[in-house]
Amino acid sequence: MKKGISLLLILCLLLPGAIALAEKTITVNGSGEIRISADTAVISLGVSARDPDVLTAQQKVNAAIAAIRQALMDQGVKEENINTEYISIYALYDYTNDREQLTAYNASSNLAVTVTDMDSVGALIDLAFASGANTLGSITFDASNTEEAKAEAMKAAVENAKKKAEILAEASGLKITGVRTITEDGFYSYANSAGNARYKDMGAGAEGSADTVVQAAKLILSASVTVIFEAE
Repeated sequence: MKKGISLLLILCLLLPGAIALAEKTITVNGSGEIRISADTAVISLGVSARDPDVLTAQQKVNAAIAAIRQALMDQGVKEENINTEYISIYALYDYTNDREQLTAYNASSNLAVTVTDMDSVGALIDLAFASGANTLGSITFDASNTEEAKAEAMKAAVENAKKKAEILAEASGLKITGVRTITEDGFYSYANSAGNARYKDMGAGAEGSADTVVQAAKLILSASVTVIFEAE
């Protein structure tokens, strides 16, 4: 009788392990991308000036920045959308004949201009340069509402994972029976902005030699997940 009880106890202890070994799962990563049109652009542009006197160099930059601000506001850009990005002043030296000699000071200031009228981006860049700007850093794009697109990217990532799991299951002679866990691995967005800014020739004799043409970027919203599928 004791032997029978002992054997039963051993079987009870081993049974969960045997069931666990019999369970089959397939783990896959899925990714999904959604593209939406940008509705906001941030233009980074500014002024750089050089002068033997540091205050004169700074004053040149300040005057040009003030003119640019006023021109942009006159064109309808809100004052709160024109912000200082950075200010820099540094000394320039001449090292001829192994002697260090101060030659001038370089002053610069950059503005970050937020624009929501995408059709006006190129014209505003031209206006800024006509008003005294001489440096253009970058143009970045964004969208004001991405929540719906994020949800679509997550759904696409799960669907992608499901398709991968079905392919693996079929190749292994298995069948997907359910989902055990889903883990969100991350979400990020970036602009497909290569070649968005370019210059268009106006032709000889035209007023101005070129104008800036900016094509709004498509924002790519990407999501990734890890899904553990149950199989049999």
